[in-house]
Formats: sequence, structure tokens, C-alpha cells
Amino acid sequence: MKIVIVEDEIRIREGIRNLLHKMFPKHEVVGEAENGEEGLELVMKLRPDLVITDIKMPIMDGLDMLTVIHESDCRTKAIVLSAYSEFSYAQKAIKLNVSEYLLKPIVVGDFAQSIKNIEMQYEQEQKESPDSLGSLEHIMFNTVFGSDTMPEDIIEFIGSKYGIYPDTDFCELIIYLGTAYEERLEKTKREMKYILTENKEIRYSMTEIPMKKSLLIVIYGYQDAKLTERWFQNVVLMQKRDNEQKKNSYGWVNAHGIAQLKESYQLLEGYMDWNIVFGDTIMISYPKITQVQTVACTYPIELENRAKIALCAFDFDKVLQCIRQFNEFFRDGKIYAPKEIKESYVRFLWAIINVAKEIGAIHYQKLEQQQILQTIMEAHNDAELREISEMLYRSLIPRGIDQRSTDSLLVKRAQSMIDEFYDAGITLEEIAQKLNVTPEYLGTLFHKETGTNFSTYMREHRLSKAKELLIGTQMKIYEIADQVGYADAKYFSRVFKESTGQLPADYRRTNK
Repeated sequence: MKIVIVEDEIRIREGIRNLLHKMFPKHEVVGEAENGEEGLELVMKLRPDLVITDIKMPIMDGLDMLTVIHESDCRTKAIVLSAYSEFSYAQKAIKLNVSEYLLKPIVVGDFAQSIKNIEMQYEQEQKESPDSLGSLEHIMFNTVFGSDTMPEDIIEFIGSKYGIYPDTDFCELIIYLGTAYEERLEKTKREMKYILTENKEIRYSMTEIPMKKSLLIVIYGYQDAKLTERWFQNVVLMQKRDNEQKKNSYGWVNAHGIAQLKESYQLLEGYMDWNIVFGDTIMISYPKITQVQTVACTYPIELENRAKIALCAFDFDKVLQCIRQFNEFFRDGKIYAPKEIKESYVRFLWAIINVAKEIGAIHYQKLEQQQILQTIMEAHNDAELREISEMLYRSLIPRGIDQRSTDSLLVKRAQSMIDEFYDAGITLEEIAQKLNVTPEYLGTLFHKETGTNFSTYMREHRLSKAKELLIGTQMKIYEIADQVGYADAKYFSRVFKESTGQLPADYRRTNK
């Protein structure tokens, strides 16, 4: 990648350049500037793949610079640096499609991860194999996240192969899976395919959007957009759903013509956080959502003061009680703007962090403030806000207790339950409920402690048991599949081959 650094402090500029040279030698710093005006000139001239910029700078600040870049046809991605935790800066950065937002002082690990995230985005966008070129999903991904114009040969191709023309009408459906994206992705895709295939009137494409933790379904071929939207609400939102499906958030927008797909998606994406207000029983539909009337949000200062007093007394039960009361504060039947709710979370959690820091009740140097802020900013549902507040609580250090050992014990207990109930297909949600923590927190902690996500760990554990049975017994393949928790022997064989490169029967012959 070609990179431009825009930072008024020379020491920080040099530090970023040195970090990039040391950790990512394949990337090239093609220019540096000390204010937004110089940075804008460099970006427009050099067209870099990435600009790393501070916010507060003389002459022109970073966000004003990015606004001009965003309004041009330049597709440069951006990492924003800021010494400020105010929500307004982060909120504006998100609207400018900033890829990453990092707080100063820069944590090397966070910086490295941000660069890797940018690399992954470019890899996803630049797939150019013949197979993917003919995939409607790939074309739709590039239409929504790539260039504003579609090449003529692609327009002709999708017209002849899929019956999609420049003036075709579309419905865009965003399904937000949140922090459990990897856990719920495949099941959600299967459920959506089943539902959409049942409706013979429509055609669709389904595209994974990992950087947004979402699925994007583009529907076309229908007769009436309103009837199609009402049909989807009836079959998904109004019907009884399983626990995993209930955790998904849904958004809907119509687009007239291929050229409007990108703009319509971006409009809807900007309103997906209204799921925080309405929950999972209502689908966010644009432009209907713009007509919602809200009331002013009054910040619960008394609750903040009680939490700080309890924290100073090291009364952690009361601190947790205050946090949970805060989580319930905005669920009083009134309609508040999600932006105001998020601002309240930033204020409340930063108040706890500041007090905990003063009394030595938190590992402040190890506290991932950038992750907390980013999670709040990007939250699309109530569960994510609840989770980040309780995650902060678990970062507090009661006198005489090592939080790390408590976290490790949670993971060990989870692993023990997997070993005991793997054959019954125990889920992350079921284990979290038994351990009295949220699934999101347990999933994050499990990945941090083991280096793998829950679903991968469960799959490998099952397959390990299957290997033992294949080598050590004469059981039939379908019996082994059932023994390790797979009801479908064909599906078991497919999963086994994806993991080992061999079918179960071949594996048995090789290792007998």
C-alpha cells in the first residue's frame, strides 16, 4: 500500500513512519504533511491507498481534510488518530467512512491490527479471479463498496446472466450479527436462504460483509416493494424465532437502479443503530425511520455519582448494580435518539474509568480505551452496549483479587463444559447462561485466552473425538457422527474433510 501520514507533531510522525517500516516493510510511505491543507494536496496528487491523520492540526484539521477527500472520487482509506475521547469526533469520523479510529498515545498492538484490517479490506475488494468475477455476490459487493460506476461489460454480463439492468428496482436488507458474527453467520445464511427460496416471486444475492459484521441481501424481481417488505417482516420478525435469530438486527431500504445501490446502503447503514432503541422486534426501514419523533435524553447524573461512591468504597456489588441500572435507564418506554444514548454511555463509562484509575482499581495501562470507544460508536443494538459496560466492570480490580485469574477460570469452566456436553451440541449462549455472563463477553474472553473462537474450538473438539472413534472402534460412520453431535452424517463427513483433507473412511484406512 501507498501511505500518506498527516500529523503536526514531528515525533509522532516519525514514530508512525518507523513503525510502518519495521512492522510492514512491504508498504511505502509516499508522503508526509504537518496539517490538513498540505495533507489534502498530497492525497489528491498521490492518490494513496491509506492516509493516517491526526484530528487536531493547524490551518485545516483532519476531519475537514477527510470531508473533502470523501466528497471527491478518491477511494483512499483512512486511520484517524486523536488524543480526544469526545464522542462527536468519533461520530463524524464514522460518517466519513473512516476505516479505523485510534486514541493517542498509540498502542502498538492496536496500530498493527488497524493496518491488518485495512489490508483485509483491500484483499476483499480486489478479488479478481475469473470465478469471483462471475459471482453476483462479488459484483454486488463491489457495487456497494467499490467504485461509484459499474463498467459496461459488467452491466451487460449481469443483464444477460441474472436479468439485472441499470433501471432494475432493488430492496436491500442488512442483517447485523454483531460480535457473534463468526458464530452465527452460517446458520443465519441457511435460515435466510430457506426463507427467501420459499418466495418464488423474488430473486436475490447474499453477500458477507465481515468488516460490518453483517449480511447484505439484495432482492430483485419482485412486483411490489411494499408487499415484499411486509412479507419479510411477517415471516421473520412476527413469527416465533430461535434465540440466535432474535439477536440479529434488521434494516431495509429500496433502491431504484444499480447506480443507487451504494447510496441506499450507506443511508440505511447510518440508521442501523436505531435497533438500540427499538430492539430486534422491529425492522429499521428507511425512510420511515427518519419520521420517528424522539424526546430529549436526560443524563442520570445521580446514578453516576452513586457508582463513583460505591467504587471509592470498593463496594463492587453496588458498582455492578449501578451499571445494570444504567443499562435499564433508557428502556423506560420513551424514544431517545441512539446518538444521545451512546453519548451517555461514553460519559458514564469514562467517569468510572477516571475514578478507578485514581484509586488504583483498574489496570489503566492495559485498558483498551480505544476498543471501548469504538464498540460504543459502532454499536447497532442494546446487547453490545450492555456488554461493553459489563466488560469494563470485569476489568476492575477488587482488593486482593487478580482479574486475570478470574477470567482464566471462566474459560477453563467453559472448556470443561464443552468436554462434557459436546455430543449434545451445547452452544455458547447455553454455557454463558450457566456461567452467569453474557455470550458476547464469554466469546471475546474465550478467543483471547485460547487464540480461537468458540465455534472453531467446538468443531475441532468434536473432530478430535471422532478421530479417536475412527481409529479405536469399529463403529459405522453415521454412528460416530451421532456420537460426536452431528445429526447429519453427510454434513459430518464434509466438515471432517474440510478440516483433515480426508473423508472419515479414508482417514480410518490411513491410520488403522
